[in-house]
Amino acid sequence: FANVVVGDEINRASPKAQSALLECMEEHQVTVDGQTHALPHPFMIMATQNPVEMEGTYPLPEAQRDRFMARVSVGYPDPRAEVEMLDHHGAASPLDDVRPVTDAEGVVELIRVVRRVHASEAARRYVVDVAAATRSHSAIRLGASPRATLHVLRAARARAALAGRDHVLPDDVQALAVPLLAHRIILTSEAHVSRLTPAGVVEDVIARTRVPGRR
Repeated sequence: FANVVVGDEINRASPKAQSALLECMEEHQVTVDGQTHALPHPFMIMATQNPVEMEGTYPLPEAQRDRFMARVSVGYPDPRAEVEMLDHHGAASPLDDVRPVTDAEGVVELIRVVRRVHASEAARRYVVDVAAATRSHSAIRLGASPRATLHVLRAARARAALAGRDHVLPDDVQALAVPLLAHRIILTSEAHVSRLTPAGVVEDVIARTRVPGRR
C-alpha cells in the first residue's frame, strides 16, 4: 500500500507470486478474503529482472508483461562509472544522499499535464497502425494488444510534454516503440531460428508503417 512498489528480480518469483500482481497492476486494488482494498493514487509498479538465461528465472506471463508500460535494458556501467561506484559505495551508503524530488501530489499534477497534450486523429491513427502491423507481421506470433496501444499514446504524450510541446508527433511514437512494444510481442519459431530479436522486429514494423502526412 505505497505509491511506488518495486519488485526486485521479479522473474525469480514463482508464477503464483507473479500472478498475484495482476489485480493491483490493472485494477489498482487488492482482494484478500473476499474484501477489496483500494490502492493509493498515484500507484505504479517498477521491477527489475535478471536475464532469462540465468538459472532460477521464470519467464513472465504474457498478461503480466502487457501490464508493464515499458521495459528498459540497463546493461553494464562503463569502466569509469564502475570505478566511481566502488569509490562511493566504499566510503558511505549511497542511500544517505537520496533526497525526495517530488511527492504524490506533484506526480498527480504531472499526470494532469500529460493528459492535456493534444493527440490529433492522424497521430492516434498512426499508433493504431503500428500496433496493427505487429499483429500481421510474418515474424510475430502474438502482436501488440489494445492495452499496448493505450500505453504507447500515453507515453507519447509524456514525451511531448517533456520536450515542451503541447501535441504528439510521430517521432514520439517511433522513439518509444521498442521499449514499449518489444517486451509484449512473441516471435514465431522461424524468427527465433533466424536469430531475430523482438527489438529488431519492432524496428522493422516502424520502418514499414507509413507515417501520416508522408508519401
